[in-house]
Amino acid sequence: MANLAKNQELEVNVTDLTYEGLGVAKVDGFPLFIDNALPGETVRAHITKLQKQYGFAFTKEILKKSPDRVETKSRIYTQTGIAPLQHLSYPAQLTFKQHQIDELYKKQHLDIEVLPTIPSPQQTGYRDKAQVPVREVNGKLETGFFKRRSHVLVPITDFYIQDPAIDEAIVIVRDLLRKYNVPAYDEIHNGGVVRNVMVRRGHFTKMMMIVLVTRTRDLPHMAEIVSDITAALPEVASIILNFNPKRTNVILGSRSKTVWGQDYIEDDLLGSTFRISAQSFYQVNPEQTENLYKAAIDGAQLTGNETVIDAYSGIGTISLTMARHAKQVYGVEVVPEAVEDARVNAAANGIKNVTFKVGKAEDVMRTWRDQKLAADVLMVDPPRKGLAPEFTEAVGSMLPGRIVYVSCNPATLARDITALGEFGYKATQTQPVDMFPQTQHIESVTVLTRD
Repeated sequence: MANLAKNQELEVNVTDLTYEGLGVAKVDGFPLFIDNALPGETVRAHITKLQKQYGFAFTKEILKKSPDRVETKSRIYTQTGIAPLQHLSYPAQLTFKQHQIDELYKKQHLDIEVLPTIPSPQQTGYRDKAQVPVREVNGKLETGFFKRRSHVLVPITDFYIQDPAIDEAIVIVRDLLRKYNVPAYDEIHNGGVVRNVMVRRGHFTKMMMIVLVTRTRDLPHMAEIVSDITAALPEVASIILNFNPKRTNVILGSRSKTVWGQDYIEDDLLGSTFRISAQSFYQVNPEQTENLYKAAIDGAQLTGNETVIDAYSGIGTISLTMARHAKQVYGVEVVPEAVEDARVNAAANGIKNVTFKVGKAEDVMRTWRDQKLAADVLMVDPPRKGLAPEFTEAVGSMLPGRIVYVSCNPATLARDITALGEFGYKATQTQPVDMFPQTQHIESVTVLTRD
């Protein structure tokens, strides 16, 4: 370790950005990860933490500013991790995301061209779903977001990257919880009542769902609160109580009950209408989702004669869109509520050449392999942990002609492409799609074919 000490201040030149958006500077070869610092800048850094291989610091003063630096709306969005790239110009954010994938490929010795990132139509106010914690701060119930790497709640009313109508709904719910003296969740003692407020809003339909996540089975003054919510928010079509009594960071519990309206809301995507339940996955940037799925469907090169497997099929968004261009589509999803939504969505949109199955993708894939199901195209859109080894093994036995990999984590994407290479699969291009402006998160589409 270089001759450095905690709380020391020093002048450094920033040369790179980490995946989390921290500036990188090296002091005698020792890397410092610096908050609010950009490549090309010279900053006075204040060291906050030192470990054997690296250290952390924050920018005390910018001595030489990057041309890519822009004014930030509020430091709160950086402190909480809501918008860690808000100080970086949007064109530079797109380049940063392209560069991140490229660097990971180089580390894996993968020769794959990374195309320029497709920009999002909206760079702020784009999220159609919010999950905000409810805590007591200075004796008052508050909604907001936790400081990064802490359980300290920062009260926030304008979340910057969320649909403003969702922000307004959260404030209304917060004020009603205060009005009826409903206790906020106390995570230290696992006490209190309301843990989180989740709001979903259909971008095209404007239908709104409000989910109150509670530690207790019942919500005090529930009838009055429901009546006041519906009076204040005419877009609300569904109010749900979700019961989560456990000491856990997982937001939603396994049991929900609808206390007003429907069990779901609806939204439109690529010519189809989709039913979305509280537990179901649905991309949070609706306009950009259409660009993401268009890139995926274009990559599949469907002619109308193909059998397609859509692993991690959710509520059927990709499955139903592909079914319009394929002979038959098989979807698999582990969340039962999502599969039920997918089946309803297929019927509602008059799509009959699709079958959905509940189960882990790797287990169902092995079953289909044993049943001699032949797939021309495999569509995968896995969670951040990527493909399970058992899933990759089943792919190696089934050997679909083409794989379209929609990824939300370039690290596991690079790993999985390497693993699929053992079965003769190769990729030549990756198309990044910016689903999450102002954040470090990267979505992409990659097509793999066999030699």
